[in-house]
Amino acid sequence: MKILITGGAGYIGSILAPTLLAKGYEVTVLDSFMFGQNSLADCCQYDTFNVVRGDCRNQSLIRELLQDADVIIPLAALVGAPLCGRDEVGTRTINYEAVKMICDLASPQQRILMPVTNSGYGIGESGKFCTEESPLRPISLYGTTKVEAEKAVLERENSMTFRLATVFGMSPRMRVDLLVNDFVYRAFYDRAVVIFEGHFKRNYIHIRDVAKVFVHGIENFETMKGKPYNVGLEDANLSKLELCAEIKKYLPKFVYLEAPIGEDPDKRDYIVSNARILKTGFEPEWPLGRGIRELIKGYTILRNSVYSNV
Repeated sequence: MKILITGGAGYIGSILAPTLLAKGYEVTVLDSFMFGQNSLADCCQYDTFNVVRGDCRNQSLIRELLQDADVIIPLAALVGAPLCGRDEVGTRTINYEAVKMICDLASPQQRILMPVTNSGYGIGESGKFCTEESPLRPISLYGTTKVEAEKAVLERENSMTFRLATVFGMSPRMRVDLLVNDFVYRAFYDRAVVIFEGHFKRNYIHIRDVAKVFVHGIENFETMKGKPYNVGLEDANLSKLELCAEIKKYLPKFVYLEAPIGEDPDKRDYIVSNARILKTGFEPEWPLGRGIRELIKGYTILRNSVYSNV
């Protein structure tokens, strides 16, 4: 089976691509390498790996790459409200229009599996779980474009989407700005963090479980297609304060306090039910604690000190 991944050299793709290659799939990655990353270097050992440097909005290039694809995974996106706020045109053209173009150019037989975001739920109702039937009320441009892209994908018959919880864990194309990754980094190096909106709750999922759910969707496509699936840890609907308490178990010197110093542009405050994906037989392998331990080891290697002597 031949799989095309747009944006496959990003945070998720850098875990997903080698996972698929190790399972025997033929993988083609299209990426602009806008961050100068070398995160797919180890994939070059596979004869079944192909890589193309290019733009996911290039219609002629996408048309050419689609000719050999059985499965398309559109990962290419400007991710997160802050980045999207810096480039609104790029956000609309990459996050929505490029995905809509793939939907228009792909044949009905080609399968599309796409990640979207829990941010689409916006502000949840207190004590009420968000299911796949809950109304989508995105607030930021990021959330809005991902919801629009999901609608375009699910209007096809041969598609499914994964509404990912906040992802955490180590990746060759690391993102330290994601919530768990950020808090563990601060706990490890600064031993302190000041939290805003500490009672706001959200759900979490490890990056390797994200790769696992894509494999699961490919392998069970016929029984799962046509639906969105929440993907997160059932026991990790946690507030920021509860997350910090969990991190403190592994870094006891960690100190955290709450102050009105900021505001989440996505207003993410919800608890999520992952029952639908669990009923298909999917089981996450990475609980929050295991991921925190992994990050501590990772940050022993990584240090963001480009503009300092220590």
